[in-house]
Amino acid sequence: MTEETTAETGARRGFRLHNIAVPARPLEPALYLVATPIGNLGDVTLRALETLAGADVLACEDTRVTRVLLDRYGIQNRPFAYHEHNADEAGPRLLQALEAGRSVALVSDAGTPLVSDPGYRLAQQAIEAGYRVIPIPGASAPLAALVGSGLPNDAFLFAGFLPTKDKARRDRLAEFMSVPATLIFFESPHRIGATLLAAADVLGTERRASVCRELTKTYEEFRRGTLAELAAHYEEHDNVKGEIVLVIGPPKEQPATEADVDAILTDLAKSLPTAKAATEAARLTGLPRKVLYQKLLDMKAANG
Repeated sequence: MTEETTAETGARRGFRLHNIAVPARPLEPALYLVATPIGNLGDVTLRALETLAGADVLACEDTRVTRVLLDRYGIQNRPFAYHEHNADEAGPRLLQALEAGRSVALVSDAGTPLVSDPGYRLAQQAIEAGYRVIPIPGASAPLAALVGSGLPNDAFLFAGFLPTKDKARRDRLAEFMSVPATLIFFESPHRIGATLLAAADVLGTERRASVCRELTKTYEEFRRGTLAELAAHYEEHDNVKGEIVLVIGPPKEQPATEADVDAILTDLAKSLPTAKAATEAARLTGLPRKVLYQKLLDMKAANG
């Protein structure tokens, strides 16, 4: 990072959109977490372009990758490398820029910063030091995979990368076995077959899943099926390429047994009137309230 004159700074604060020069407004001092495209460069937002062009300091994982995006939109801002290998040195310099009242924009190579990248550490330090941290939302591989998978999206859990060792991977999957939500993982192409086999063994062969590959890129692919079907496919096709997001649907709800229903009714009847206990039991079990109300009356009659 080098100091720049006001004229130099002003000259680069802008971007080009469809060959039209667009000026970027000055930014208030803060750490801006800017989402960038995960493949298709057209997915960048106008706010992101304005932030990348207007920031006093632009930090990124790989300057070569970020330069491609900047060149596409005519942004002259010069990126500064911040990644896991230089965080101890680069992090304090970025915090110093914030202390000096400058605006700092942080981008990852693709997608939203802090999601499986080293930006979390810098954001945490900035928050602890009392600086504003402003997210500039946009492309996100986990969300793109979720909405394209065809699996339930009312509740989901993003768990990043699974361990590379088979036992550790299976142990980790076992932790999610009963989570009532769709699971989202990042996975490498050369491990996807082994991961699907492990997931089928641990989570169940009939659990629905989707392998989402090369999202937003030319060869984007969604392969959907049960874990067993997907594992069989990738066992035969082991020359997979590209970035992968694995989405696994939630476990099927198991119907309550008669013993479960009796236990729920007995517990609720201790603190609620019969009618209210039946209503709450219906909500918990999905069974008809009328049936549960009659069952409660029968249970009370039997117990005298």
